[in-house]
Amino acid sequence: MISAILIEGLIYGIMVLGVFATFRVLNFCDMTVDGSFPMGACVLAACLTHGIPPVVALLIAFTVGMLAGLCTTLIYTKLHIPDLLAGILTMTMLYSVNLRIMSNKANVSFLRIETLFTKVNAFMVDRMPGIESSLGIVVFLLIVVLIIKFLLDVFYHTDLGLTMGALGSNPQLVVSQGMNPNIIRGIGICFSNGLAALAGAFAAMYNGFADVGMGTGVVVSGLASLMLGEFVLRSNKIGLQTLRVLIGSIIYRALMMLARNYGRYIHMTANDLKLITGILIIICLIVSRTDIFNRFKQKKFYSDVLKTEQKRDRVK
Repeated sequence: MISAILIEGLIYGIMVLGVFATFRVLNFCDMTVDGSFPMGACVLAACLTHGIPPVVALLIAFTVGMLAGLCTTLIYTKLHIPDLLAGILTMTMLYSVNLRIMSNKANVSFLRIETLFTKVNAFMVDRMPGIESSLGIVVFLLIVVLIIKFLLDVFYHTDLGLTMGALGSNPQLVVSQGMNPNIIRGIGICFSNGLAALAGAFAAMYNGFADVGMGTGVVVSGLASLMLGEFVLRSNKIGLQTLRVLIGSIIYRALMMLARNYGRYIHMTANDLKLITGILIIICLIVSRTDIFNRFKQKKFYSDVLKTEQKRDRVK
């Protein structure tokens, strides 16, 4: 159960890193992820069934996801359609595109085709027969996710990354510097959807099939993971912000796993998972507005100061 939580948390953590780039860094409400996530899975299925190596298929999925983000960017910038509606339009159109990618099939299975995960399982069985094979997938995904996190941390410390962060908080500052905000925003949106498509490809590889409906509610779950991570770890450093994104994703998947396995004791079924996600987001928003954590920290700080002063008085 723990290995399954870690695998799902790391896979969807890649998608949440993309959601973080649009919703937090760019302050752009992008719903395209609900379409680009299954698009990555559909592209992977089409590539594997046509004999393309898994690594190449993952790169193609990432590239196609970036093209989906480019479509949203063009709708937003050239047609002057609001960001939320632009993402919904692209997401809606991608449903038909995903069906075309999989030859008008809603579901494609590739359980008998060798993937990166099957190679990792075979390696674990041959070299380490006493260890659970899923542990190898956890280690493999951990390495991949850490590499992506490291590259993102380095990018956000570059001039382009800093400008992207400034665009989300103060667009007029970017314009006053003579930069085109549409180009900078487009780069972030494209990269975000590329990560979402890559996560969808990994999810399909782990499940052994691709489905055009597997992206329903992905943005909502990404936002829930993002907010959960912000409660666990609060910092302005970009390295810690990307780390808490991954932590929040794992926590969210753990909560969903507990709800699926033990929800029957309170008459809860799998149909209630979306309801739980919505309630989690509402609770996170309420807590963030009331600022309970900061009040608690202030009380703790003042109590520590009071204890220190009392110790000084005793010494005197």
